Amino acid sequence: MALSKEQIAQTIAKELKDGYYVNLGIGIPTLVANYVPDDIQIMLQSENGLLGMGEFPDEQSVDADLINAGKQTVTAIDGAAFFSSAESFAMIRGGHVDLTVLGAFEIDQSGNIASWMIPGKLVKGMGGAMDLVAGAENIIVAMTHANKHGQSKILKKCSLPLTGVNCVKKVVTDLAVMELRDGKFHLLKRAPGVSVEEIIEKTEAQLVVEGEIEELSF
Repeated sequence: MALSKEQIAQTIAKELKDGYYVNLGIGIPTLVANYVPDDIQIMLQSENGLLGMGEFPDEQSVDADLINAGKQTVTAIDGAAFFSSAESFAMIRGGHVDLTVLGAFEIDQSGNIASWMIPGKLVKGMGGAMDLVAGAENIIVAMTHANKHGQSKILKKCSLPLTGVNCVKKVVTDLAVMELRDGKFHLLKRAPGVSVEEIIEKTEAQLVVEGEIEELSF
């Protein structure tokens, strides 16, 4: 069975390391905040000016003035800091973010990512995505493996306008975990009950499969 959005976020949360400064993009990436392992301390940064973002609030702790970049209400951990958007982007552009987790419409085997617009559809703009892909040390993409028509979103070459080039390191989809090395995707793990053959079929890009591919567990 394909992974749920929450399971994708849980899988990415296992990539977090103690002491990391992490930016979570809108969509699936925001869910990672709910699954930070208890044995590590990280700082979640939101590009609208919050360092020290916590889990999503329950009904009793909602503060309508406290939001992330996607305008969702969030919480702040002890020691959190609030600052201007200018200072937030200075942190991003200065290379002080260890990991960025982003959603995407498409990614390709050159490490390119298209995440901000589909031609002909109304968009508000790129937001901070271009700064994030340019400034982060490491980028993990959270996305579905194929579109609603069953067509691959893991491509040899992106067809949509790019957000960034040669920047994607790893991708977690609803079917698999893959790492990008030497211009090829390497299959690391697969969703429970999903066959390697299905992943190959739904991956347009070059995909390297070596040995027995372990199933993800939850």
